[in-house]
This record gives sequence, C-alpha cells and structure tokens, in this order.
Amino acid sequence: MHWIIERPDGDVRGALVGVLRAVLAGGMVEALLVPLRHPAGDALAPALVKDPALLDLADPLAPVLPLNGARLVSMLTQRPPRPRIAAVLRNCEIRALVELVKLQQASLEGLVLIGVECTGTYEVQDYARIARGEPRAAFALRPACQMCEYPAPAVSEAIPGLEMVIQQIGLYGSAALHVETSAAWASRLGLAAIDDAGPHDEALRQLLVERSAARDRMLAEVRARTASPAGLAAFFSTCIRCHNCMTNCPICYCKTCFFKTDVFDHDPLQFVAWATRKGASRLPADTLLFHLTRMNHMSTSCVGCGLCTSACPAGISVGSAFRAVALRTQALFDYVPGRSLDEAPPVKTFEVNELGELGEG
Repeated sequence: MHWIIERPDGDVRGALVGVLRAVLAGGMVEALLVPLRHPAGDALAPALVKDPALLDLADPLAPVLPLNGARLVSMLTQRPPRPRIAAVLRNCEIRALVELVKLQQASLEGLVLIGVECTGTYEVQDYARIARGEPRAAFALRPACQMCEYPAPAVSEAIPGLEMVIQQIGLYGSAALHVETSAAWASRLGLAAIDDAGPHDEALRQLLVERSAARDRMLAEVRARTASPAGLAAFFSTCIRCHNCMTNCPICYCKTCFFKTDVFDHDPLQFVAWATRKGASRLPADTLLFHLTRMNHMSTSCVGCGLCTSACPAGISVGSAFRAVALRTQALFDYVPGRSLDEAPPVKTFEVNELGELGEG
C-alpha cells in the first residue's frame, strides 16, 4: 500500500528524518545504518546510529554514493550474534546485498531494509562542490546512474526484510514523499494513506525509457572499443593494478584473493625473460588478466553500481566494461542479480554440461 510523508513547510528531508527517528526511538531496531552529513556540510558517510538525536544529520536522499552499503551490511551481519538493525539503502545496494546473502557473505536475520528510490548520484568530489553552492547543472551524474534501469526498489516477498520504500521519483520539488509499506508499519509510524500515486508512476516509466536508451548507447560504445584483443588491451592499458575496483566492488567478497597471493609475486628475472621474448614487457604485469578473471568470477552477480569506475585513479570506465559483459552473461542464464532471494546465482550452480546446453563448446 502507499502512504505519504508530508510536511507543511516543505522540509521533505526533515519529514523523512522524523520517520527514521520513529523507527529507532520506537524500539523497532537497535541501530540504524544511514548516511550522515559531516558537520562541515559538504560530505556524507554511512554511519551506524544509536542516538536518535544524531539523525538530524541524516540525509538518505542526498545524490551521492561514497560506497555500496551492501559491504557494510555484510560486515554487520555476516557472523552471529547479529544486532537488530535497519539499513537505509538504494536499490543497487539492496540488490548487491541480496547477492551477498546468496553467497553466504551476509544475513537478513534481524535486518530491516528501508529502500530509497534513486534519481542518480554524483561523484563524491562533484557532490562536495554542489553542497558548497555550485549549480548541479554543471556536473553529470555518474555513468552507472545514467544507465541504471533499476532505480526503484519495491516491497516484495522476494526480498524478506524490505519493509519500506521511500519514493521520490517524479516528486522533486514536492512538499511530500510517498512511501510503500505495510499497513502495520504505516500505523506504527503515523503515515497517512493515499489513493493516487500522482506523477510518480509515469515519471518512473519515463526515467526507465531514458536510462535504458542511455545504457544501450553507452555499452555499444564500450563494445566497439573492446571488440578485438588489441582494443581490449587498449581499454585497460592505463591500469596500474591498484585493486581499487576490486576493493570497492560489493560482489568481490573473497577473503583471500588469487591476485594477492605469491602466484603473482614473479621472480625478477621472469620480467627480463618476458621482455627478451617480446622486445618489451608491460609493467605492472597481469593487469588484463586481473580484469578478465574478475569478470569471470562476478559478472553474473554484477548490479552495475559503478563504484569500480568511481574508484579508478586512472579514469578507466571499468563499470561500463563490466556491465557490457554482465548483461550478456546474465542473459545466458536468464538471471537478474538481486531480483529474488530464491534464485540461485549461476556461479553456485555450475554443471559440467551447461555450456553445451547454452550452445558453447
């Protein structure tokens, strides 16, 4: 059912903070994971809040995503005893969390999810300038957000614990936000029912059309650039193998990574041997192998949050390359990551004969 958060003075953030405070102060959870503003005002960071008074600094609608919160929820829920917490997350974070639960890297036990519709986020440094007063029009949304076709979470039995979704698409500038939740939750939070979704549904439909078109255009460019071995090598040619993309990926969960073992601690003379054979040997070595192995490992569970691109100091569009691959691998298995907790990820259900069934090999 749909309900409304309204505040006569138009302070929508304040109204939403009031609802979050009611969730925490009412004893529905022990703590709340939510983005908090830095007192300086130009930065946000996720925080686990116990004191309801500190929620005055909360701003879950701010258009910035410093990291994918699924990683934090994994850290908070992976092992018992698990606290009763509520996590305020965008849909790319919720979808990544669902994948981590399937991979036994997180738990939904005792967890309440509060979804927030996402109209797009800016790079952290761009958002800081916007927060200091520079016009939004001077900055572009992160590429992943420009082509995200899953901006809106929905309360569903497919994702247990997703109790409430804050709807803001089509309501920009409005003095109210819409809420999708159960009658029981609405009663506890004092929300009023509404019959008309207003501009929300049509605005969401139009946004999906625009983003899908942007996705097809952007990924076609990436595929054209990487269509040959030489093109693929050129695409990743500036990689310095810092592993930032892997570190910031919510799906890369291995505690011991193959690329952080002595397998890649080559003997010094090995580099000279490669240079002798080829005439020159690129350093650091194994950069392309690193990206190809990551794609093989996690492309079926990639949710397209794009934080790998945001973390890359060399400016490589890692996220676009991964999405281009992921869309095809996911289509092979008719798999949408984060769609349902009941759908097993392909990486966990591999069978020897399945490549033949897919027409490969």
